[in-house]
Amino acid sequence: MIVRALTRFFLLIALASLLIFALLRAVPGDPARVALGVTATDEDVAALSALLGTDRPLIVQYLDWAGGLLTGDLGVSMASRTPIGPVVAERAGVSLTLTVLAMLASLAIAVPLGVYLAQHGARPLGMVVAAAIQVGIVVPSFMVAILLVAVLSVRLGWLPAGGWESPAHLVAPVASLALVQAAILTRYSQRAITEEMGKDYVRTARAKGARRSATLYRHALRNAALPVLTVAGIQLSSLVVGAVVIERVFALPGLGTMLLDAVANRDLTTVQTVMMLLVAFTLTVNLVVDLLYAAIDPRVRRPAAKKVGA
Repeated sequence: MIVRALTRFFLLIALASLLIFALLRAVPGDPARVALGVTATDEDVAALSALLGTDRPLIVQYLDWAGGLLTGDLGVSMASRTPIGPVVAERAGVSLTLTVLAMLASLAIAVPLGVYLAQHGARPLGMVVAAAIQVGIVVPSFMVAILLVAVLSVRLGWLPAGGWESPAHLVAPVASLALVQAAILTRYSQRAITEEMGKDYVRTARAKGARRSATLYRHALRNAALPVLTVAGIQLSSLVVGAVVIERVFALPGLGTMLLDAVANRDLTTVQTVMMLLVAFTLTVNLVVDLLYAAIDPRVRRPAAKKVGA
């Protein structure tokens, strides 16, 4: 199972790098001339092409770029003519911190709420919580971000409206992402726990005298973690996309801001490198989810028993 997961991971990485490189090279025009603008002279274009290596055959450009990614050489920015690597390392720390904290916060909210709704969803408070969850599912994270800025930063002055200088700057961006993700994960958690509590092994345990809370926390919650873990992995990948907008709203110096700036500056090398890093992060998350899934459920890592003919 591990070999299959790793093989799939590396094949998808290779395929993604080919697609990103090919799609960006399909953009009409010389990348160097696009970066320099229409007023650039032929000599300037030729010099930049030689610096960036865009005057070489496409297969050589791809191999040089892919090899650089493997060795940590991320190339040179077309806009600033400086190495991309140090800037990416700094920006990736911001995006990774924002994404991981948002996912941890959403799980910390979603799992207890999912357990509560599975047990007490029919009560008045449970129905109020369920209604709030439904609203959270349909509201996009950028609207939550704007609302938090308007209320907590502008009106009340409790939190800074942007920047990355102190832990206080993390609260609103993390909350913007976490609240929406928590609403989605709560719904899946409630559904998974409710399904597990209705299965035969739970009824058998209850018939033998086990308390409902004991069967919930000892058995049902562990089995319900499997679909929730899968959804959390998918949502973690989507958080990367959501973080692009959130970084803009709160003026955070992350990879999302770097990508949008590179697009605005027609910086082809930075765009393809940042896109590849985001794809690699998404695929890595999926790989980790697969491995965790196998660690939680032994059936995933055990091959099916071969049928022996009579």
